Amino acid sequence: MTISPVAKTVRIERTYATTPEHVWRLWTTGAGIESWWAPDGFTVEVGKLDLRPGGDLVYTMTATAPEQIAFMESHGMPLSTESRKKFVEVSEPRTLSYTSLADFIPGVEPYDFLTVVEIQPSGDGVHVVMTMDAMHDEEWTQRLTAGRGNEMDNLGRVINVV
Repeated sequence: MTISPVAKTVRIERTYATTPEHVWRLWTTGAGIESWWAPDGFTVEVGKLDLRPGGDLVYTMTATAPEQIAFMESHGMPLSTESRKKFVEVSEPRTLSYTSLADFIPGVEPYDFLTVVEIQPSGDGVHVVMTMDAMHDEEWTQRLTAGRGNEMDNLGRVINVV
């Protein structure tokens, strides 16, 4: 994971033993997203998926593990939050980008931040690079980085099981 101090972006990279098409399906279908998207201790349920530039992804993330429930409660956050993403680029099976609405942080005005996912063949597998805008402060940027890194690890576990 790399946090760029100049551009204020976070970059996470993983290589998986699979095809770009398989990674694309896991990232762009309701069942695929629900199988890995949530960080440990949370579940995700997709409510809307309109995979095209300008289309929306709407899902509900729910804390299910005791540690995550305690964290959410101690920060005055609900156990379930609806999240919204708007697709910017959809270039199957290589590039997916979307803005995320950060409207769940107590005391912070809602704002959008961009994520770009690049899926490239690499040797016997696929190299995935996720680049995200940093959030409003260092603490939340670190939380974003840890959560997305965990999600990328979960994606790897799903790929290895399928």
